[in-house]
Amino acid sequence: MAHIDYYFTAVSPFCYLAGLRLEEIAARHGATITYKPLDMIALFARTGGVALPDRPDCRKVYRLQEIRRQAAKRGLPVVLKPKHFPTNPAPAAYAIIAAQAAGGGDLGGLVHGVLRACWAEERDVAEDAVIRECLSAAGFDSALADKGLLAGAETYAANLEEATARGVFGAPFYITDGDERFWGQDRLEDLDLHLAGRL
Repeated sequence: MAHIDYYFTAVSPFCYLAGLRLEEIAARHGATITYKPLDMIALFARTGGVALPDRPDCRKVYRLQEIRRQAAKRGLPVVLKPKHFPTNPAPAAYAIIAAQAAGGGDLGGLVHGVLRACWAEERDVAEDAVIRECLSAAGFDSALADKGLLAGAETYAANLEEATARGVFGAPFYITDGDERFWGQDRLEDLDLHLAGRL
């Protein structure tokens, strides 16, 4: 059975724009997914990336145009400058880690719900109430927002170390069990073709 490690941050617009396509691709190929939220700013510092505030204006303008176009292409509502971005992605990441450990709900739905809360609903995904609502909506116990915080913090840090070692440098980033790497929601079609044996 194929497996995909999915490295992401809970506040990336491009992770939001992936929608649920990763989950659809995995289902089509009988593949499993491990969700690995991480600190993207720390990853940028290690891999040559540049945090958004430090990028030249030309890149900032292009980023907004690309978000708008990709959202329209995918039929996803988007707020280009949401009121709660940037925000601390760690609390939502810890909840996602706890939910993955607990099982019993729709993990892909949870991840997308958190991203949608930021990029379509202008809610602060660092807030406990927002995280609890996302957990409940995806079929998880909302109390997971408060459980396993130490384990969540340790896994969050370990995900960063693992990502750096495996060549991850942005989000979303997908790695198959054969170490085939795909960066960006616009490479999901290539991931699909790879799992089908066509790339």
